Amino acid sequence: MIRIQRAGERYPGGDPEAGVETRHALSFGPYYDPDNLRFGPLLAVNEERLAPGAGFGEHPHSHTEIVTWVAEGELTHRDSAGHRTTVRPGDLQHLSSAAGVRHTERNDGAAPLVFVQMWLAPREPGGEPSYELVRELPGRYALPAAGAVLHVHRPAAGEEVPLPDAAALYVHVVRGRVALGGTALAAGDAVRATGERGLVLAAADPAEVLVWECAAP
Repeated sequence: MIRIQRAGERYPGGDPEAGVETRHALSFGPYYDPDNLRFGPLLAVNEERLAPGAGFGEHPHSHTEIVTWVAEGELTHRDSAGHRTTVRPGDLQHLSSAAGVRHTERNDGAAPLVFVQMWLAPREPGGEPSYELVRELPGRYALPAAGAVLHVHRPAAGEEVPLPDAAALYVHVVRGRVALGGTALAAGDAVRATGERGLVLAAADPAEVLVWECAAP
């Protein structure tokens, strides 16, 4: 089964007057849809746009695996475990909040910041928080704590990318135009596929696509 979610169907959030614009793919905060609570381990897939100087003040997390992918600009991260980092396009940030951690996220740069933040439910709650920043991710990041693997594809125009056969796939188009199963997708569009095999991603122009391979739908 394949479900398409267009960019315009995402729920708007954030605080535009403060320079924070968010588009939610799944139920989040005041946006509640009982038929759109999660997909496999994915609890949130948020597109975030932060104006220069804007950001999220210190706030807590627990029992959540938080994966961040920067598309444009630079993200400044600070957390209560002592990590102080700058995340740039091509880098992957993974914060395992475990039993509890506090952090801030800001755009301290002069250019707009665009990033995708994805929350996943861990298989086992609790434990100690951890942090990892992978510079220039080579294309694949395993997240065994949530039973998922993230694939990052950057196909050239005309290139085809076979997707893994998995119980569940979540596909998010960061930039460019692609087609999946004959359906055209643009930036911000997403696909949720369950029980599908032999799916191929075809790029109409240079693109960047995030694909979560999940053990269970």
